[in-house]
Amino acid sequence: MKVLKFGAVWCSGCLVMRPRWKEIEAELPWLQTEYYDYDQDKKMVAKYAIDRGKLPVFIYLDKTGCEITRQVGELKKEELLKIILANQDR
Repeated sequence: MKVLKFGAVWCSGCLVMRPRWKEIEAELPWLQTEYYDYDQDKKMVAKYAIDRGKLPVFIYLDKTGCEITRQVGELKKEELLKIILANQDR
């Protein structure tokens, strides 16, 4: 499983989510994550149809790169872990 994280430096919700993701990544070293900046990574933003008004966005991909689900906005650590752990073998 891989998580694509989309955010921006001007996005307050993105700033809130950074330490939560840092904790999760430390606790789950097997989890692959990639961060994309809304303003700098236009190709990925377009590929995944990321809306400027709905940041941050977290896209969960299976081992083949297909989207499992996505979450938008500020989320509790428990909400993130629920999706990650339920799909870790996909």
